[in-house]
Amino acid sequence: MHKITPKDHELVRELHELYKHLNQRNMHEAWHDAQQLREEALDLFSLGMVDLRTRALVERLYWSIAYEVMELSKDLKHLPDELKPLPKMLADKYFCNFSLFQSLPDAWAIDQLFPIMPIQRLNEKPTKEATLQDITCDSDGKIDHFIGTRTFSSTLPVHQIKEGHPYYLGVFMIGAYQEILGDLHNLFGDTNVAHVVITPDGGYEIEKVIDGELVADVLDYVQFVPKKLVRTMESWVSASVKEGKITVKEGKEFLAIYRSGLYGYTYLEAPE
Repeated sequence: MHKITPKDHELVRELHELYKHLNQRNMHEAWHDAQQLREEALDLFSLGMVDLRTRALVERLYWSIAYEVMELSKDLKHLPDELKPLPKMLADKYFCNFSLFQSLPDAWAIDQLFPIMPIQRLNEKPTKEATLQDITCDSDGKIDHFIGTRTFSSTLPVHQIKEGHPYYLGVFMIGAYQEILGDLHNLFGDTNVAHVVITPDGGYEIEKVIDGELVADVLDYVQFVPKKLVRTMESWVSASVKEGKITVKEGKEFLAIYRSGLYGYTYLEAPE
């Protein structure tokens, strides 16, 4: 936290005082005051009456207060209505390697709820609350309504991500209907599919794996011919080599990367 001095804006100093003296007895009033002070700061910033540094300090203090209020409220038996939005406000955003519009269109279109949960690290207690975001550019590509224990929840309990390790979630009870409804929003195609069968001994076998669509496949749907794209790129690279803009080695590397992307999966892939 930046050291607050008498030279800082009055709004910053007031928020800092709220943060310093925050406790369970005054947290309700402090949260109300923090919201008012932040709104005032935003109004002044839009009028050019406070600078960017002041706004940044206000934001940092505001979210610090929000986090502390949420932590203090965990000991309460009943959360006041004014504090109920905090878990969603402070939830992490987990970006998932899928397109909501391709794989779960009803979650977007009619707010259909699907059972979602981690399918690994099940012997560890989740320590985070998160909403899920897809990798499309659409702000609607998110899931922020989940099936809870007794009612609905705006966040999903998840584990802390470990750097360099994938983290897998399962979405259940989807059925073929979602696959039929799914569309090529942002040109994300059909996903890989595995056919799993239950064996007589209670185990399972992967009967068949069907590869998802390639970038070349979905480009072809919108009248871009992959072979023509490659030939065009080869001509540009060849011209750049002749003009001395790139070396032959750089040209070969660039074309290899281009072809790999063009004939690769439409979703993110782990490097080989």
